[in-house]
Amino acid sequence: MAPTSPHVSKLKVALKLSISRLRMAQQKETALSKVARRQMAQLLEAGKEDSARIRVENIIRQDISVELMEILELYCELLLARIGLLDAKECDPGLEEPIKSLIYAAPRTEIRELQTVRQLLVEKYGKEFAVAAIENSEQKVSPRVIKKLRVEPPDELLVTLYLKEIARTYGISYRATPPGTPPPPEFDDDQEGGSGSGKMKEPPLALAVNDPKAAELAKVTPPSQMRSPINIAPPSPSTENVHPVIRMPDAPKMPSLALPKPPAPKPQTARNLSTDDELARRFAALKKP
Repeated sequence: MAPTSPHVSKLKVALKLSISRLRMAQQKETALSKVARRQMAQLLEAGKEDSARIRVENIIRQDISVELMEILELYCELLLARIGLLDAKECDPGLEEPIKSLIYAAPRTEIRELQTVRQLLVEKYGKEFAVAAIENSEQKVSPRVIKKLRVEPPDELLVTLYLKEIARTYGISYRATPPGTPPPPEFDDDQEGGSGSGKMKEPPLALAVNDPKAAELAKVTPPSQMRSPINIAPPSPSTENVHPVIRMPDAPKMPSLALPKPPAPKPQTARNLSTDDELARRFAALKKP
């Protein structure tokens, strides 16, 4: 095996340092993303969907950055595995995509070790090769790397999917509200009755302008007294009953639950009195000697 040149040896060390640094950066971004997802869950639980939709874009950007670092890490590992092919003066066709992708993406990242790799690759293959990689004139830079480096707001559908996934992960009930939907009518808690007064505030001006039916309903004043939902129509007068009156049927009488009275004692008759005297006389005769 032929000994590698000093330039390739420096490149080998720089690739190893870049791989280690990229892994550490991925772990850091992943930890920050977990904290941000927990905060998004708290916002959804509190009903602050508008704030969550804005802040979730930062989580999407962090995930895209992690995916970009994973791709660059794979390219560094590929160059490290094929380090023997870097001794040639011309770039190997199988290494053209990873080398040009690293030259294109390194200035757009915060990994210093990648800057060193980029500088060594530019010194190795020349200025014209580096300009072709930066401008992507030959379309050799990976489309995935170009897509991850684009700075553009995420799609509304992607934002909604992120919020649904965060709500499902933390067990929060969440129903996605389409963008541009007017807020529900608010209730006035400052008037009499507190939170239970149930008095609706005036609809917003934008809602009244956009919806003519809502504007008409806003002009209608509710009745001061609510009538009973059960109404009985009076009977019509006739020749036999000039002034008819509604008569309700009498309630059925309930049977009395009073206890029966005890029977009265029978009065003593003359016969009963004579019998008692006869018995007393006989009992006194028995006591005599």
